[in-house]
Amino acid sequence: MSDSSHTWRRYLTDYNEGLGLVYERFVLNDFLEGLRRRHGLERVLEAPLYGMAGVSGINSYVLAQAGVDVTLVDDNPERLAGVRRIWQEDLGQPVNLVAIQPDEWGQLPFESRSFDMTWEWAGLWYIQDPEGLLRELARTSRNLVFVAMPNNIQVGYWMRKLVIDREFFASHDERWTDMGRIRRILESAGVEILEQGVLDVPPWPDTVMPANEVLKRLGIRSRRLEEQFTGEGWQWSTMAYYMGQEPDLRERVMKYAWLDRAPLPWQIKAIWAHHRYLLGRVKG
Repeated sequence: MSDSSHTWRRYLTDYNEGLGLVYERFVLNDFLEGLRRRHGLERVLEAPLYGMAGVSGINSYVLAQAGVDVTLVDDNPERLAGVRRIWQEDLGQPVNLVAIQPDEWGQLPFESRSFDMTWEWAGLWYIQDPEGLLRELARTSRNLVFVAMPNNIQVGYWMRKLVIDREFFASHDERWTDMGRIRRILESAGVEILEQGVLDVPPWPDTVMPANEVLKRLGIRSRRLEEQFTGEGWQWSTMAYYMGQEPDLRERVMKYAWLDRAPLPWQIKAIWAHHRYLLGRVKG
């Protein structure tokens, strides 16, 4: 299923994503960099490239910066063209961009065991064949498979579902937030699960939209709050950090990562975490 809201178009040119998304990217960057170092990743596939809100197609940039050969897949030509421009003009890093048809997620155009890691972030409920993609992630990896989806028990998820974004849940299949279901599919495709856990655990709920928009949808009208979450003083852009315009951005944002870094069982963090993940290894 394709994204019906088309909010991604805005972020192909407007890089102001909001504090929550910038935080999410930095936490994910740390996790991916840890995998690269521990497992010697040299060639990685991310499919689909769209799942996280904000700027599309930049989740794997931290790996490309470290010299990893990155391949991204999408079924939307317009979005793919925008991502190509971002990588060429603003990031200045090589990337392999592959276009497929919306019904081809179960038959990716890569040979088996082509990549050191295959992965996706929050994208399963946007595509036509999520189960087919999971099996393809297993087929095309020679080592790791990493899958993450929104955490369906945390408070922001239910706020979004019941109050502020009900139309999204009317058109997207929530079964793809069931990590047990995803695990069974991966295991049946020959993936041994190495670990499960949570990522993206900041001190605010996950509403997948800017704070000012949340206030509007909740019917809260306050000039003071509106000014707090808009204007030049409320600009948050991972791209500005990547392009060297805000070198202190990571330091400013990651001061909120105390819960992500807390030595607590992931099951406790899951009450508030925005995403759950599985990390597996292809058997044999």
